[in-house]
Amino acid sequence: MKRLFILSFILVLFSACSTDDNYPNYDLEILPVESVDIPDEFELGEAYPITISYLKPTSCHQFSELYYVKSTNERTVAIIDYVFDGNDCETLENELVETTFNFIVNSNGSYIFKFWQGKNDQDEDQYLIIEVPVVEPNN
Repeated sequence: MKRLFILSFILVLFSACSTDDNYPNYDLEILPVESVDIPDEFELGEAYPITISYLKPTSCHQFSELYYVKSTNERTVAIIDYVFDGNDCETLENELVETTFNFIVNSNGSYIFKFWQGKNDQDEDQYLIIEVPVVEPNN
């Protein structure tokens, strides 16, 4: 009987816990890259800032992170924003947002960067492709 009472008490305790949290609801959205500020060449072993610009569609959008995938010397990059639920979102016109990441050059040859720019009419991904050669250090 004691076990039944304890088990019942635990069940009531857990059922009384609310799963309703006070955190805002959001979705994630991949946004197209508008432009990129990237060096014309890299030196092996150096670090370089790369700045990506994109248009923020509404006041409910907020930068989350970069989608960043590497495959040998190829890098695919896209912007991921939070989109918070709300009725008070304002549509923004031409609000350009920048984010920067540091890129460390650890390989010879050229790096190919593919910055996602959306989809075309055939629903195919479109990329701004930039090739950056790695040169010998100027000593």
